[in-house]
Amino acid sequence: MKKLVVFDLDGTLAASKSPLDEEMATLLHDLLVVVQVAIISGGAWLQFDRQVLSHLPEGTLLSRLSILPTCGTQFFQHKGAWEKLYAEDFNTEEKQKIIGSLTKAVALAGFKVERTWGETIEDRGSQITYSALGQQAPIDQKVVWDPDFAKRKKIKTVLDKFIPEFSVRLGGATSIDVTKPGIDKAYGIKKLRDILGFSLQEMIYVGDALFVGGNDYPAEQIGVISIPIRNPDETKRVIEAIIACLDPGQQNRIFEVDR
Repeated sequence: MKKLVVFDLDGTLAASKSPLDEEMATLLHDLLVVVQVAIISGGAWLQFDRQVLSHLPEGTLLSRLSILPTCGTQFFQHKGAWEKLYAEDFNTEEKQKIIGSLTKAVALAGFKVERTWGETIEDRGSQITYSALGQQAPIDQKVVWDPDFAKRKKIKTVLDKFIPEFSVRLGGATSIDVTKPGIDKAYGIKKLRDILGFSLQEMIYVGDALFVGGNDYPAEQIGVISIPIRNPDETKRVIEAIIACLDPGQQNRIFEVDR
């Protein structure tokens, strides 16, 4: 029986670094009526606020929503206001090593970017994120730069040799996320289990990077039933299907979803 639906953000609920559209916001509002929801992504807290929280309809049951920024290295719950439960931040030495290694790995991989929009390496406290075209790159530029992840897989291969003691994952449209060893979305999923009291078998995960090496893949690796999608439109149909499985007369009813 499923009690919690966990979503990736960029590429799953919304286009990269973009806000939820009205349809998605309404669907999340409706989903929260019938089941608990969590969102886990490589973005920092501010990104969740801008992309998701500020666009949810009035009356959304925020107490049933868990937010896990930076691949689950932070955890926020709403208890009258949003509260941070934990954060697995890097120390100064770790940050310096990761940033230096990222710079070298990108150069060695041989991909030259003609134009960038904003910083390409961002310190998110508990995660260092490389965005090939910059943090503010237009979506139309991002989606065509590395649609099959081939460029970032090459960078990751080099980077893994420089920092084997850290976790390196591919996510978003142009991003590479680095976290502490053993801390990835599987870590966040386990925190959801421990804090909310749900077993892994009571969860569903929905994401666009569920392939080997993708930053959603750890969720599937630890045994959570996972639904791969290609874009937010497919996610909308998944949400509709979940809601349709519920008896509207029993809004707190738990449900079963086939693999």
